[in-house]
Amino acid sequence: MQYEGVLTKMQTEYGNPIQYYLVFEDNFLNVNQLLSKDIALEFVGYQCLNCQKKKKIFRQGFCYDCFYSSPAVGDWILKPELSTAHLGIADRDLAYEQKVQLQPHVVYLALSSEIKVGVTRNTQIPTRWIDQGANAAIAIVELPNRYLAGITEVALKAYYTDKTNWRKMLTNAVEEVDLVAERMRLESRIPEQAREYFFLNKNDLYQMHYPVLEYPTKVKSLSLEKTPFFAGKLTGIKGQYLIFEDGTVFNIRSSEGYVVRLTMQ
Repeated sequence: MQYEGVLTKMQTEYGNPIQYYLVFEDNFLNVNQLLSKDIALEFVGYQCLNCQKKKKIFRQGFCYDCFYSSPAVGDWILKPELSTAHLGIADRDLAYEQKVQLQPHVVYLALSSEIKVGVTRNTQIPTRWIDQGANAAIAIVELPNRYLAGITEVALKAYYTDKTNWRKMLTNAVEEVDLVAERMRLESRIPEQAREYFFLNKNDLYQMHYPVLEYPTKVKSLSLEKTPFFAGKLTGIKGQYLIFEDGTVFNIRSSEGYVVRLTMQ
């Protein structure tokens, strides 16, 4: 069986284990069903997720022109503290930015490699944590806009990383931490304007169970630009990565906008 289309991040369904889906224009595939099967990935071309043109992907599934013009990839996406919609100030498109920034956002702790702090919209829980490959995660505060979440994250970055070590995440070399107890120590570290939103006693610890048959001891990343054809046995899915028997891992998220052909051998 063969599938062909533009890669976008896998859709997920929280469960035990988490279910993963590749969604193409005319069909979709439950990726969990490919575990233990030999599959082939072939690079076909590019298609920008914004303008739909067959232009080389620059970043985040966007071509160069769209990356520097679309409001969906403004600097405030990666740096929430740069959000200005609450002030009525536009970055690229105020209407878009108000829609996204002026809604509840959560600052959280997650165990994807070591403890990391992050920000996401409350509607993206637990999707955001699954995409990061977190084994467990917990909300700290829920703020009314992205700016307040951003300055809270900045304050907590003095104590925690905001990055995931993808090699540790994919080999499951993740430290065990009591996130509920960790959250209880944080109140004094939260900026004063965000402290009233602090979750102290809420029981909302999420634990994620991924469809991985066996974790590799070492991993090597697959780039379809450098290796336009790859075949191997799928042994796991974690975060937005496919894990193969030989330790090769393929990041679906970083390959958004690539047109691929997937064949079950």
